[in-house]
Amino acid sequence: MTTETVASSPEQGFSMSMRTRERILGIASPIVLLVVWEVAARLQIIDTRFFPAPSSVLTVLIEMLRSGELVTNTLVSLRRLALGAVIGGVPALILGIAMGLNRWVRAIFDPLVAATYPIPKSAILPLALLIFGLGEGSKIFMVAIGVFFPVVINSTTGVLEINRIYLDVGRNYKANRWNTFWTIALPGALPVIMTGFKLGIGIGLILIAIAEMIGAKSGLGYMIWTAWETFSVEQMYVGLFMIAIIGFVLTVLLNELERVIIPWKSA
Repeated sequence: MTTETVASSPEQGFSMSMRTRERILGIASPIVLLVVWEVAARLQIIDTRFFPAPSSVLTVLIEMLRSGELVTNTLVSLRRLALGAVIGGVPALILGIAMGLNRWVRAIFDPLVAATYPIPKSAILPLALLIFGLGEGSKIFMVAIGVFFPVVINSTTGVLEINRIYLDVGRNYKANRWNTFWTIALPGALPVIMTGFKLGIGIGLILIAIAEMIGAKSGLGYMIWTAWETFSVEQMYVGLFMIAIIGFVLTVLLNELERVIIPWKSA
């Protein structure tokens, strides 16, 4: 046992150092981009009417934080994103696993998913506004649609990629459908499912911004559209930066959640 411990220590240390390096690079790359942008703006290499310096955008961001406008719009968009992710993600997860486990379910729903997935989600917005009106329903629906397809497709793929021997073992031990779902299909497909959720959240962010630009009186998309109408370029960049920050933070949180619930993936 002592030999194994000594032998594994350098490998673990190397693994930790590589992870630290990756995190440093992940933080440094956007900072370097902002510094280059700032220098280019101050040297008049780029047109600051359309690409204002990050420092001026930061000044506007602080002013909007103090007024409460940015916080209010961000919370509104986050609430719509969360509700849409749950409403679209949970049914997609259940349906995707069912499609992976049962060929008859897959035969029924796979053509429907294949036919509707290529439709541009932004093109569905007029229909959503027609059905749900200008209220919260249309925005939440757009996020749900954006999350649904990546999750259902990845859930199905994840289950189909499970080694069949595990399903056969479950059948030999008389596992019912619930046990098969909970102890075999879901854990086996989790890595691919998490990838689907990451993709879905990204698409949901895009769609919520589009939906808020057209049919809302609050949210980050509405804030960006209002800034465009008044040619407040810095304010427009504040909205864009907030969407980028939200996407980055959610990705980091999902990666950390993935390490917790799928420890064998990073092992």
